Amino acid sequence: MTNNIKNVFSIAFALALVCTSCELEEEVYSSIYTENFFQTASDAEAAIAAAYGPLVGLYSGPAAVMVPDFSADQVYPRVAVSRNTLTLFTYDVNYIAQRAAGRLYESPQQIWISCFDGIEKSNWVIQRAEAATMDDGRKQQIIGEAYFLRAFYHWMATKNFGEIPIKIQASLTEAEAFVEKSSIDEVYAQIFRDLDEAIARLPVHSATLVKGRPSKETAHALYAKAALYNQKWALSLANAQAVIANPYLKLLDDVRDVFNVTREDAARTENIFSYEAESSTTVSGSTTFYGHQLTGLYGPPNNAGRDYGRPTYGSTFAYYSFFTSFDPDDERRLLLDTTYVNNGGAIVPQKNLTPITTQGVLVKKYQDPLAVSGNSINIPIFRLADVYLIAGEAEAHLNGATPLAYEYVNMVRSRAGLEPLQDGLNSDSFIEAVLQERSWELFAEGDRWYDLTRTDKFLTVIPSAVNNVYPQRTPQARNKYFPIPQDELNANPVLTQNDPWK
Repeated sequence: MTNNIKNVFSIAFALALVCTSCELEEEVYSSIYTENFFQTASDAEAAIAAAYGPLVGLYSGPAAVMVPDFSADQVYPRVAVSRNTLTLFTYDVNYIAQRAAGRLYESPQQIWISCFDGIEKSNWVIQRAEAATMDDGRKQQIIGEAYFLRAFYHWMATKNFGEIPIKIQASLTEAEAFVEKSSIDEVYAQIFRDLDEAIARLPVHSATLVKGRPSKETAHALYAKAALYNQKWALSLANAQAVIANPYLKLLDDVRDVFNVTREDAARTENIFSYEAESSTTVSGSTTFYGHQLTGLYGPPNNAGRDYGRPTYGSTFAYYSFFTSFDPDDERRLLLDTTYVNNGGAIVPQKNLTPITTQGVLVKKYQDPLAVSGNSINIPIFRLADVYLIAGEAEAHLNGATPLAYEYVNMVRSRAGLEPLQDGLNSDSFIEAVLQERSWELFAEGDRWYDLTRTDKFLTVIPSAVNNVYPQRTPQARNKYFPIPQDELNANPVLTQNDPWK
Protein backbone atom coordinates (compact mmCIF):
# COMPACT_ATOMS: atom_id res chain seq x y z
CA MET A 1 0.00 0.00 0.00
CA THR A 2 2.28 2.74 -1.25
CA ASN A 3 1.65 6.43 -1.64
CA ASN A 4 0.33 5.73 -5.11
CA ILE A 5 -2.27 3.06 -4.49
CA LYS A 6 -2.56 2.33 -8.20
CA ASN A 7 0.94 0.90 -8.15
CA VAL A 8 0.59 -1.08 -4.96
CA PHE A 9 0.02 -4.35 -6.72
CA SER A 10 3.00 -4.08 -9.04
CA ILE A 11 6.28 -5.72 -8.07
CA ALA A 12 9.37 -3.66 -8.70
CA PHE A 13 11.42 -6.52 -10.00
CA ALA A 14 9.22 -7.34 -13.00
CA LEU A 15 5.58 -8.25 -12.44
CA ALA A 16 3.02 -6.48 -14.63
CA LEU A 17 -0.61 -6.93 -15.47
CA VAL A 18 -2.11 -7.53 -18.88
CA CYS A 19 -4.06 -4.56 -20.17
CA THR A 20 -7.58 -5.81 -20.92
CA SER A 21 -9.18 -2.52 -21.91
CA CYS A 22 -7.13 -1.71 -25.03
CA GLU A 23 -9.05 -1.58 -28.29
CA LEU A 24 -6.10 -2.84 -30.30
CA GLU A 25 -5.02 -6.42 -29.85
CA GLU A 26 -1.27 -6.75 -29.74
CA GLU A 27 1.07 -9.60 -29.06
CA VAL A 28 3.43 -8.54 -26.30
CA TYR A 29 6.96 -9.87 -26.36
CA SER A 30 8.81 -7.94 -23.67
CA SER A 31 6.59 -7.98 -20.55
CA ILE A 32 6.85 -10.50 -17.75
CA TYR A 33 3.52 -11.56 -16.27
CA THR A 34 2.64 -12.95 -12.88
CA GLU A 35 1.57 -16.29 -14.30
CA ASN A 36 4.95 -17.11 -15.78
CA PHE A 37 7.42 -15.26 -13.60
CA PHE A 38 7.94 -17.70 -10.70
CA GLN A 39 9.44 -20.56 -12.69
CA THR A 40 13.13 -20.72 -11.80
CA ALA A 41 15.46 -20.32 -8.85
CA SER A 42 16.61 -16.97 -10.19
CA ASP A 43 13.00 -15.79 -10.33
CA ALA A 44 12.46 -16.70 -6.69
CA GLU A 45 15.74 -15.11 -5.62
CA ALA A 46 14.86 -11.91 -7.48
CA ALA A 47 11.46 -11.86 -5.81
CA ILE A 48 12.79 -12.20 -2.27
CA ALA A 49 15.50 -9.62 -2.99
CA ALA A 50 12.72 -7.21 -3.97
CA ALA A 51 10.92 -7.94 -0.71
CA TYR A 52 14.02 -6.80 1.21
CA GLY A 53 14.17 -3.60 -0.85
CA PRO A 54 11.79 -1.55 1.33
CA LEU A 55 14.20 -1.95 4.24
CA VAL A 56 16.33 0.57 2.36
CA GLY A 57 13.39 3.00 2.41
CA LEU A 58 13.04 2.48 6.15
CA TYR A 59 16.71 2.62 7.13
CA SER A 60 18.51 4.78 4.57
CA GLY A 61 16.66 7.95 5.63
CA PRO A 62 16.45 6.46 8.14
CA ALA A 63 12.81 7.11 9.07
CA ALA A 64 12.71 3.88 11.11
CA VAL A 65 15.27 5.40 13.51
CA MET A 66 14.84 9.16 13.20
CA VAL A 67 11.05 9.28 13.59
CA PRO A 68 10.93 7.50 16.98
CA ASP A 69 14.20 8.88 18.32
CA PHE A 70 13.40 12.53 17.59
CA SER A 71 10.06 11.96 19.36
CA ALA A 72 11.60 10.47 22.51
CA ASP A 73 13.79 11.68 25.39
CA GLN A 74 17.35 10.71 24.41
CA VAL A 75 18.36 12.67 21.29
CA TYR A 76 17.15 15.77 19.47
CA PRO A 77 17.74 17.37 16.05
CA ARG A 78 18.74 20.88 15.16
CA VAL A 79 15.76 23.06 14.25
CA ALA A 80 16.07 22.47 10.52
CA VAL A 81 14.43 20.79 7.51
CA SER A 82 11.25 19.87 9.44
CA ARG A 83 12.91 17.43 11.88
CA ASN A 84 11.79 19.55 14.83
CA THR A 85 8.14 18.79 14.01
CA LEU A 86 8.75 15.32 15.45
CA THR A 87 10.35 16.69 18.61
CA LEU A 88 7.62 19.30 19.10
CA PHE A 89 4.74 17.07 17.91
CA THR A 90 3.62 19.68 15.37
CA TYR A 91 3.27 17.37 12.36
CA ASP A 92 -0.08 16.96 10.60
CA VAL A 93 -1.86 14.37 8.49
CA ASN A 94 -0.29 15.75 5.32
CA TYR A 95 3.22 15.96 6.80
CA ILE A 96 3.38 19.38 5.18
CA ALA A 97 6.64 20.48 6.80
CA GLN A 98 8.50 17.35 5.64
CA ARG A 99 6.99 17.67 2.19
CA ALA A 100 7.97 21.34 1.89
CA ALA A 101 11.53 20.56 3.00
CA GLY A 102 11.82 17.61 0.60
CA ARG A 103 12.18 15.26 3.58
CA LEU A 104 9.28 12.84 3.31
CA TYR A 105 11.88 10.07 3.43
CA GLU A 106 12.55 11.09 7.06
CA SER A 107 8.86 11.14 7.99
CA PRO A 108 6.24 8.71 9.28
CA GLN A 109 4.81 8.73 5.78
CA GLN A 110 7.96 6.95 4.57
CA ILE A 111 7.39 4.27 7.20
CA TRP A 112 3.87 3.67 5.86
CA ILE A 113 5.04 3.62 2.24
CA SER A 114 7.92 1.23 2.85
CA CYS A 115 5.94 -1.12 5.09
CA PHE A 116 3.08 -1.67 2.68
CA ASP A 117 5.44 -1.87 -0.28
CA GLY A 118 7.31 -4.60 1.60
CA ILE A 119 4.11 -6.39 2.59
CA GLU A 120 2.93 -6.52 -1.02
CA LYS A 121 6.24 -7.84 -2.30
CA SER A 122 6.36 -10.43 0.48
CA ASN A 123 2.85 -11.56 -0.46
CA TRP A 124 3.93 -12.33 -4.01
CA VAL A 125 6.75 -14.53 -2.74
CA ILE A 126 4.53 -16.37 -0.27
CA GLN A 127 1.86 -17.02 -2.90
CA ARG A 128 3.98 -17.83 -5.94
CA ALA A 129 7.45 -19.07 -4.97
CA GLU A 130 6.19 -22.59 -4.34
CA ALA A 131 5.78 -23.00 -8.10
CA ALA A 132 9.45 -22.35 -8.85
CA THR A 133 11.58 -25.27 -10.02
CA MET A 134 14.55 -25.19 -7.67
CA ASP A 135 16.16 -26.80 -4.63
CA ASP A 136 13.30 -27.34 -2.19
CA GLY A 137 15.37 -26.47 0.88
CA ARG A 138 16.29 -23.07 -0.48
CA LYS A 139 12.72 -22.57 -1.73
CA GLN A 140 11.29 -23.12 1.73
CA GLN A 141 13.88 -20.79 3.22
CA ILE A 142 12.89 -18.07 0.74
CA ILE A 143 9.24 -18.49 1.70
CA GLY A 144 10.26 -18.36 5.38
CA GLU A 145 12.13 -15.12 4.76
CA ALA A 146 9.02 -13.67 3.11
CA TYR A 147 6.85 -14.63 6.10
CA PHE A 148 9.39 -12.99 8.42
CA LEU A 149 9.48 -9.82 6.32
CA ARG A 150 5.70 -9.62 6.12
CA ALA A 151 5.52 -9.93 9.91
CA PHE A 152 8.25 -7.32 10.34
CA TYR A 153 6.58 -4.80 8.03
CA HIS A 154 3.18 -5.26 9.72
CA TRP A 155 4.85 -4.80 13.12
CA MET A 156 6.68 -1.68 12.02
CA ALA A 157 3.42 -0.25 10.68
CA THR A 158 1.23 -1.04 13.68
CA LYS A 159 3.65 0.25 16.31
CA ASN A 160 3.71 3.57 14.46
CA PHE A 161 0.10 3.91 13.30
CA GLY A 162 -1.94 1.62 15.56
CA GLU A 163 -4.86 0.14 13.63
CA ILE A 164 -3.74 -0.69 10.09
CA PRO A 165 -4.89 -2.90 7.20
CA ILE A 166 -3.80 -6.52 7.37
CA LYS A 167 -2.65 -7.35 3.86
CA ILE A 168 -1.96 -11.05 3.28
CA GLN A 169 -2.99 -11.43 -0.36
CA ALA A 170 -1.12 -10.06 -3.36
CA SER A 171 -3.25 -7.67 -5.42
CA LEU A 172 -4.06 -8.71 -8.96
CA THR A 173 -6.43 -5.77 -9.39
CA GLU A 174 -6.60 -2.27 -8.00
CA ALA A 175 -9.74 -3.15 -6.05
CA GLU A 176 -7.90 -5.95 -4.25
CA ALA A 177 -5.42 -3.39 -2.95
CA PHE A 178 -8.16 -1.62 -0.98
CA VAL A 179 -8.25 -3.16 2.50
CA GLU A 180 -9.91 -1.85 5.64
CA LYS A 181 -8.10 -1.41 8.94
CA SER A 182 -8.04 -4.14 11.55
CA SER A 183 -7.72 -3.85 15.31
CA ILE A 184 -4.26 -3.84 16.86
CA ASP A 185 -4.88 -7.25 18.44
CA GLU A 186 -5.86 -8.67 15.06
CA VAL A 187 -2.68 -7.26 13.51
CA TYR A 188 -0.55 -8.89 16.19
CA ALA A 189 -2.36 -12.21 15.78
CA GLN A 190 -1.44 -12.14 12.08
CA ILE A 191 2.16 -11.23 12.92
CA PHE A 192 2.36 -14.24 15.22
CA ARG A 193 0.92 -16.56 12.55
CA ASP A 194 3.48 -15.34 10.02
CA LEU A 195 6.32 -15.81 12.49
CA ASP A 196 5.21 -19.39 13.19
CA GLU A 197 5.48 -20.03 9.45
CA ALA A 198 8.86 -18.31 9.30
CA ILE A 199 10.33 -20.26 12.22
CA ALA A 200 9.30 -23.54 10.61
CA ARG A 201 11.33 -22.72 7.48
CA LEU A 202 14.31 -20.57 8.47
CA PRO A 203 17.77 -21.93 9.37
CA VAL A 204 19.28 -21.89 12.85
CA HIS A 205 21.44 -18.84 13.51
CA SER A 206 25.11 -19.69 13.04
CA ALA A 207 28.36 -18.38 11.61
CA THR A 208 27.30 -19.61 8.16
CA LEU A 209 24.14 -17.50 8.00
CA VAL A 210 24.14 -15.22 4.98
CA LYS A 211 24.58 -11.60 6.05
CA GLY A 212 21.33 -9.69 6.12
CA ARG A 213 19.14 -12.82 6.10
CA PRO A 214 16.91 -13.79 9.03
CA SER A 215 17.28 -17.00 11.02
CA LYS A 216 14.93 -18.87 13.33
CA GLU A 217 16.36 -16.80 16.15
CA THR A 218 15.69 -13.57 14.24
CA ALA A 219 12.06 -14.57 13.94
CA HIS A 220 11.98 -15.53 17.63
CA ALA A 221 13.47 -12.13 18.52
CA LEU A 222 10.75 -10.30 16.57
CA TYR A 223 8.16 -12.65 18.09
CA ALA A 224 9.41 -11.86 21.62
CA LYS A 225 9.37 -8.11 21.06
CA ALA A 226 6.02 -8.04 19.26
CA ALA A 227 4.46 -10.18 22.01
CA LEU A 228 5.91 -7.81 24.63
CA TYR A 229 4.26 -4.86 22.87
CA ASN A 230 0.99 -6.84 22.72
CA GLN A 231 1.30 -7.76 26.42
CA LYS A 232 1.45 -11.49 25.71
CA TRP A 233 4.00 -12.06 28.44
CA ALA A 234 4.29 -15.86 28.29
CA LEU A 235 4.62 -15.79 24.50
CA SER A 236 7.24 -13.07 24.74
CA LEU A 237 9.27 -14.93 27.35
CA ALA A 238 9.19 -18.26 25.49
CA ASN A 239 10.46 -16.69 22.28
CA ALA A 240 13.14 -14.67 24.05
CA GLN A 241 14.34 -17.86 25.73
CA ALA A 242 14.49 -19.58 22.34
CA VAL A 243 16.95 -16.91 21.20
CA ILE A 244 19.02 -17.03 24.39
CA ALA A 245 19.29 -20.82 24.14
CA ASN A 246 21.35 -20.63 20.93
CA PRO A 247 25.00 -21.11 22.02
CA TYR A 248 26.33 -19.17 19.02
CA LEU A 249 24.68 -15.97 20.24
CA LYS A 250 26.43 -14.11 23.03
CA LEU A 251 27.05 -10.59 24.26
CA LEU A 252 30.32 -9.03 23.16
CA ASP A 253 32.74 -8.26 25.97
CA ASP A 254 32.95 -4.57 25.04
CA VAL A 255 29.67 -2.83 24.20
CA ARG A 256 31.55 -0.43 21.92
CA ASP A 257 32.38 -3.32 19.60
CA VAL A 258 28.68 -3.69 18.82
CA PHE A 259 29.06 -0.42 16.90
CA ASN A 260 32.62 -0.77 15.64
CA VAL A 261 32.57 -0.66 11.84
CA THR A 262 35.80 -2.69 11.69
CA ARG A 263 34.34 -5.51 13.84
CA GLU A 264 30.93 -6.00 12.27
CA ASP A 265 31.48 -9.67 11.49
CA ALA A 266 32.56 -10.41 15.06
CA ALA A 267 29.52 -8.47 16.31
CA ARG A 268 27.15 -10.83 14.51
CA THR A 269 27.12 -13.02 17.61
CA GLU A 270 25.14 -10.19 19.27
CA ASN A 271 23.60 -8.33 16.35
CA ILE A 272 20.98 -10.87 15.32
CA PHE A 273 19.57 -8.82 12.45
CA SER A 274 20.78 -5.49 11.08
CA TYR A 275 20.30 -3.10 8.25
CA GLU A 276 23.42 -4.00 6.29
CA ALA A 277 24.82 -0.67 5.20
CA GLU A 278 27.39 -0.72 2.44
CA SER A 279 29.20 2.00 0.56
CA SER A 280 31.41 1.73 -2.50
CA THR A 281 33.77 4.19 -0.81
CA THR A 282 34.21 2.20 2.40
CA VAL A 283 33.67 -1.46 1.51
CA SER A 284 36.33 -2.95 -0.73
CA GLY A 285 34.83 -4.35 -3.91
CA SER A 286 31.36 -2.91 -3.32
CA THR A 287 29.52 -1.58 -6.33
CA THR A 288 26.43 -0.46 -4.40
CA PHE A 289 25.44 2.17 -1.88
CA TYR A 290 23.03 1.19 0.84
CA GLY A 291 24.08 3.75 3.39
CA HIS A 292 22.20 6.00 5.81
CA GLN A 293 22.42 9.47 7.32
CA LEU A 294 23.19 8.62 10.93
CA THR A 295 26.97 8.97 10.67
CA GLY A 296 26.57 12.44 9.21
CA LEU A 297 23.81 13.55 11.55
CA TYR A 298 25.60 12.54 14.74
CA GLY A 299 29.12 13.64 13.84
CA PRO A 300 30.54 17.13 14.58
CA PRO A 301 29.66 20.06 12.30
CA ASN A 302 31.62 20.69 9.12
CA ASN A 303 33.40 17.31 8.99
CA ALA A 304 35.45 18.53 11.95
CA GLY A 305 36.11 15.20 13.68
CA ARG A 306 37.81 12.61 11.49
CA ASP A 307 37.01 9.79 13.88
CA TYR A 308 33.31 10.31 13.23
CA GLY A 309 33.35 9.99 9.43
CA ARG A 310 32.81 11.93 6.22
CA PRO A 311 30.68 13.93 5.79
CA THR A 312 29.35 15.02 9.19
CA TYR A 313 26.98 17.90 9.85
CA GLY A 314 26.39 18.25 13.60
CA SER A 315 22.65 17.85 13.13
CA THR A 316 21.70 15.63 16.09
CA PHE A 317 22.81 15.48 19.71
CA ALA A 318 21.92 13.66 22.93
CA TYR A 319 20.20 15.56 25.72
CA TYR A 320 22.70 16.46 28.41
CA SER A 321 20.22 15.25 31.03
CA PHE A 322 20.28 11.84 29.37
CA PHE A 323 24.08 11.80 29.43
CA THR A 324 24.17 12.62 33.15
CA SER A 325 21.55 9.93 33.91
CA PHE A 326 24.21 7.24 33.39
CA ASP A 327 26.25 5.87 36.26
CA PRO A 328 29.78 7.27 35.66
CA ASP A 329 31.03 3.67 35.67
CA ASP A 330 28.55 2.58 33.00
CA GLU A 331 30.63 1.66 29.95
CA ARG A 332 27.69 2.45 27.67
CA ARG A 333 28.31 6.12 28.42
CA LEU A 334 31.51 5.74 26.41
CA LEU A 335 29.19 5.73 23.37
CA LEU A 336 28.45 9.38 24.18
CA ASP A 337 30.93 12.24 24.46
CA THR A 338 31.06 15.88 25.48
CA THR A 339 34.33 16.59 23.64
CA TYR A 340 36.04 15.45 20.47
CA VAL A 341 39.43 15.68 18.79
CA ASN A 342 39.28 17.87 15.70
CA ASN A 343 41.17 17.36 12.46
CA GLY A 344 44.06 19.43 13.79
CA GLY A 345 44.47 17.23 16.85
CA ALA A 346 43.01 19.72 19.33
CA ILE A 347 40.34 18.79 21.88
CA VAL A 348 37.10 20.68 21.26
CA PRO A 349 35.29 21.34 24.58
CA GLN A 350 31.59 20.82 25.09
CA LYS A 351 30.73 24.51 24.92
CA ASN A 352 32.09 24.60 21.35
CA LEU A 353 30.59 21.35 20.03
CA THR A 354 27.76 23.17 18.30
CA PRO A 355 26.54 26.75 17.95
CA ILE A 356 22.99 25.77 19.03
CA THR A 357 23.81 24.94 22.68
CA THR A 358 26.70 24.81 25.14
CA GLN A 359 25.47 21.44 26.40
CA GLY A 360 25.78 19.35 23.25
CA VAL A 361 26.53 15.64 23.59
CA LEU A 362 27.82 13.60 20.66
CA VAL A 363 26.49 10.10 19.93
CA LYS A 364 29.23 7.64 18.94
CA LYS A 365 27.20 4.60 17.88
CA TYR A 366 27.47 5.36 14.16
CA GLN A 367 31.06 6.47 13.72
CA ASP A 368 32.72 5.44 10.48
CA PRO A 369 36.31 6.74 10.46
CA LEU A 370 37.00 4.74 7.29
CA ALA A 371 34.50 6.74 5.28
CA VAL A 372 35.61 9.02 2.48
CA SER A 373 32.06 9.78 1.39
CA GLY A 374 29.03 8.01 2.77
CA ASN A 375 29.22 5.31 5.40
CA SER A 376 28.93 1.57 5.92
CA ILE A 377 28.23 1.11 9.64
CA ASN A 378 25.28 -1.25 10.13
CA ILE A 379 22.15 -0.28 12.04
CA PRO A 380 21.14 -2.98 14.56
CA ILE A 381 17.48 -4.00 14.35
CA PHE A 382 17.47 -6.94 16.77
CA ARG A 383 20.34 -7.68 19.12
CA LEU A 384 20.88 -10.06 22.00
CA ALA A 385 21.05 -7.43 24.75
CA ASP A 386 17.54 -6.34 23.76
CA VAL A 387 16.34 -9.95 23.99
CA TYR A 388 17.77 -10.38 27.51
CA LEU A 389 15.90 -7.28 28.64
CA ILE A 390 12.71 -8.46 26.95
CA ALA A 391 13.04 -11.77 28.80
CA GLY A 392 13.58 -10.00 32.12
CA GLU A 393 10.55 -7.76 31.65
CA ALA A 394 8.28 -10.57 30.46
CA GLU A 395 9.31 -12.81 33.38
CA ALA A 396 8.56 -9.99 35.84
CA HIS A 397 5.13 -9.43 34.36
CA LEU A 398 4.39 -13.14 34.65
CA ASN A 399 5.99 -14.11 37.94
CA GLY A 400 7.31 -10.99 39.61
CA ALA A 401 10.93 -9.97 40.20
CA THR A 402 12.20 -13.55 40.32
CA PRO A 403 15.86 -14.63 40.40
CA LEU A 404 15.44 -15.53 36.71
CA ALA A 405 14.24 -12.03 35.86
CA TYR A 406 17.22 -10.57 37.71
CA GLU A 407 19.57 -12.95 35.90
CA TYR A 408 18.46 -11.76 32.47
CA VAL A 409 18.78 -8.07 33.31
CA ASN A 410 22.08 -8.48 35.12
CA MET A 411 23.62 -10.10 32.05
CA VAL A 412 23.30 -6.72 30.34
CA ARG A 413 24.35 -4.70 33.37
CA SER A 414 27.42 -6.88 33.94
CA ARG A 415 28.63 -6.30 30.38
CA ALA A 416 28.22 -2.56 31.02
CA GLY A 417 30.54 -2.82 34.03
CA LEU A 418 27.78 -2.27 36.60
CA GLU A 419 26.82 -3.99 39.82
CA PRO A 420 23.74 -6.25 39.78
CA LEU A 421 20.36 -4.57 39.94
CA GLN A 422 19.21 -3.74 43.47
CA ASP A 423 17.73 -6.76 45.26
CA GLY A 424 14.25 -6.87 46.72
CA LEU A 425 12.39 -4.79 44.12
CA ASN A 426 8.67 -5.42 43.74
CA SER A 427 7.30 -6.19 40.30
CA ASP A 428 6.43 -2.61 39.38
CA SER A 429 9.77 -1.21 40.53
CA PHE A 430 11.64 -4.00 38.74
CA ILE A 431 9.81 -3.37 35.46
CA GLU A 432 10.49 0.35 35.81
CA ALA A 433 14.19 -0.47 36.27
CA VAL A 434 14.14 -2.65 33.15
CA LEU A 435 12.62 0.17 31.10
CA GLN A 436 15.42 2.47 32.29
CA GLU A 437 17.97 -0.20 31.46
CA ARG A 438 16.51 -0.43 27.97
CA SER A 439 16.93 3.32 27.58
CA TRP A 440 20.61 3.21 28.51
CA GLU A 441 21.32 0.12 26.41
CA LEU A 442 19.36 0.91 23.24
CA PHE A 443 19.59 4.69 22.93
CA ALA A 444 19.68 6.13 19.41
CA GLU A 445 18.56 2.80 17.94
CA GLY A 446 14.93 3.75 17.26
CA ASP A 447 13.58 1.91 20.32
CA ARG A 448 12.84 4.23 23.24
CA TRP A 449 9.74 5.96 21.81
CA TYR A 450 7.91 2.65 21.51
CA ASP A 451 8.77 1.74 25.11
CA LEU A 452 7.21 5.03 26.16
CA THR A 453 4.09 4.61 24.02
CA ARG A 454 3.45 0.93 24.77
CA THR A 455 3.57 1.73 28.51
CA ASP A 456 1.70 5.05 28.11
CA LYS A 457 4.54 6.91 29.84
CA PHE A 458 5.22 9.34 27.00
CA LEU A 459 2.80 11.98 28.30
CA THR A 460 4.66 12.26 31.61
CA VAL A 461 8.24 11.55 30.50
CA ILE A 462 8.56 13.74 27.40
CA PRO A 463 7.74 17.13 29.03
CA SER A 464 10.85 16.67 31.20
CA ALA A 465 13.11 15.96 28.21
CA VAL A 466 13.88 19.60 27.40
CA ASN A 467 16.84 21.95 27.06
CA ASN A 468 17.58 25.43 25.75
CA VAL A 469 17.01 24.25 22.17
CA TYR A 470 13.63 22.72 23.01
CA PRO A 471 12.54 24.39 26.27
CA GLN A 472 8.99 23.06 26.07
CA ARG A 473 7.60 19.81 24.69
CA THR A 474 3.93 18.99 25.12
CA PRO A 475 2.78 15.77 23.46
CA GLN A 476 -0.93 15.01 23.42
CA ALA A 477 -2.69 11.67 23.78
CA ARG A 478 -3.13 11.47 20.01
CA ASN A 479 0.67 11.45 19.55
CA LYS A 480 0.82 7.85 20.78
CA TYR A 481 0.43 6.96 17.11
CA PHE A 482 1.23 8.96 14.00
CA PRO A 483 -1.59 9.98 11.67
CA ILE A 484 -2.16 7.83 8.61
CA PRO A 485 -0.89 9.95 5.69
CA GLN A 486 -3.69 11.85 3.97
CA ASP A 487 -2.36 10.67 0.60
CA GLU A 488 -3.23 7.10 1.60
CA LEU A 489 -6.71 8.07 2.77
CA ASN A 490 -7.32 9.85 -0.52
CA ALA A 491 -6.20 6.84 -2.50
CA ASN A 492 -7.96 4.07 -0.56
CA PRO A 493 -11.75 4.53 -0.27
CA VAL A 494 -12.11 2.00 2.58
CA LEU A 495 -9.25 3.34 4.71
CA THR A 496 -10.18 5.67 7.59
CA GLN A 497 -8.04 7.91 9.76
CA ASN A 498 -7.21 6.84 13.30
CA ASP A 499 -9.78 8.29 15.70
CA PRO A 500 -7.61 10.86 17.55
CA TRP A 501 -6.53 12.36 14.22
CA LYS A 502 -9.97 12.65 12.58
